[in-house]
Amino acid sequence: MKRIWLNRDKKLLNEWSELLMSNNLMVDTQVDYTIGIFDKDQLIGTASLYQNIIKCVSISNQYQGNDLLAKLITYLLDYLKEQTVFHVFLYTKPESAILFESLGFKQIIETEHVVFMELGYPDFKDYLTSINEKKVNTKQASGIVMNANPFTLGHFYLIEKAASENEWVYVFVVSEDRSEFSTEERTTLVKKGCASLSNVTVLPTEQYQVSSATFPSYFLKEQAELDISAVQARLDAKLFKQYIAKNLGITKRYVGNEPYSEVTNIYNGAMQEEFGDELELIILDRKQIDSEIISATKVRQAYGQRDFEKLKKMVPETTYNYLKTRGE
Repeated sequence: MKRIWLNRDKKLLNEWSELLMSNNLMVDTQVDYTIGIFDKDQLIGTASLYQNIIKCVSISNQYQGNDLLAKLITYLLDYLKEQTVFHVFLYTKPESAILFESLGFKQIIETEHVVFMELGYPDFKDYLTSINEKKVNTKQASGIVMNANPFTLGHFYLIEKAASENEWVYVFVVSEDRSEFSTEERTTLVKKGCASLSNVTVLPTEQYQVSSATFPSYFLKEQAELDISAVQARLDAKLFKQYIAKNLGITKRYVGNEPYSEVTNIYNGAMQEEFGDELELIILDRKQIDSEIISATKVRQAYGQRDFEKLKKMVPETTYNYLKTRGE
């Protein structure tokens, strides 16, 4: 067993891809650590990590039943422990889930194509408990999930619209710290930006909504393979519908339409299909200023150019004041 470098060896990358496809697995190159088991020079087993997510686990058909799966997973778990990572996620095919359950993994959600599992704590049950503690007893609640990098007037428009049409709104701010603005910054700006709305609760997503665990393609939009994005988007949407919406009594989810990102368009489509008649998806046209759609990307560009006159038109006063003093 040894680490393999897929970006350095085209021949090995082809062997790795063929090994995945031999077990009807998608070739997902969104990985940052890969190991392989070899019989002489032949790759007979592999498993990969993307952050704390185990995926692309495949054993050559003629070598299955030789305990290679346990060896691969144990090796990766030991590697993660060395990195002081003790909470691990895993993707696998539905028919393989029982094998990982024998290694201690617990199923979170299953779709037609993939099972999403975890090992370690705090786990999904702990997350549901934490958001349930913030639940407000109402007859009609809605949900919004946003990265808010940073919080714009477009984001506020979405929340304000939901707040005017529902008794309560739960705004989930993406917890993944992979944006220009930190999780703490983004969450604070959302809370301050919608403080005037009395029926809004701001909650974290942790690793269970739009995260590297549930939807890694969201953070790699320029490089994402669209068929993989579709599978991930469907999983994320199903998890929201089946657990988060039901726990909080959410009957509607609000999103903005997406004129720029194909991945986000796929996500909106996946939600429409997955929600069906159980959860209403409200897609609003993006808010515009001077015939220009407001987007966080344009806000970041204006901020980078220190164009505060343009910024003032696109963000709430609370965001504007923060941006003027940020970095001083």
